[in-house]
Amino acid sequence: MQATPTAIADVLLLEPKVFGDARGFFFESFNQQVFEAATGVITTFVQDNHSKSGQGVLRGLHYQAQNAQGKLVRVVQGAVFDVAVDIRKDSPTFGQWVGEILSAENKRQLWVPAGLAHGFLVLTESAEFLYKTTAYYTPEHERCIAWNDPTLAIAWPLDGMQPRLSAKDLVGAAFSSL
Repeated sequence: MQATPTAIADVLLLEPKVFGDARGFFFESFNQQVFEAATGVITTFVQDNHSKSGQGVLRGLHYQAQNAQGKLVRVVQGAVFDVAVDIRKDSPTFGQWVGEILSAENKRQLWVPAGLAHGFLVLTESAEFLYKTTAYYTPEHERCIAWNDPTLAIAWPLDGMQPRLSAKDLVGAAFSSL
């Protein structure tokens, strides 16, 4: 596995070693020892989540105000534009975002450490998104930043389309309210 820092140094783009031939492919999607050696991150994952969404669905930008979750995310069908926003007030990259295309084809993963907000936009007809978390989901602590917050100015690849949002995501808070 190769780990590449992004513009937010703690957010890492992970590329597994994929073994393929005419029959198909094989790769380890997660191995604790390999993950720790490649990233330097020592953590425990406590929950796995799986979502399926249609094209144009935008989920996020979510975070937990308490019981913050680190997330290891990947796509097993389709493609998404995955975004992490640094909301750690003492961080030198506070208020900055990074975005990466994750797809079933490229098999890339993104490590999003605790203390960042996270969201994604589905680019293909549908996408199945998997993620491991370092803390349990606690709905009472869940928060949402507006996907289109002008301070963040995330360059979502919408190509003129309106994103499909949940009721919760329609009323996301301004970044300045953090």
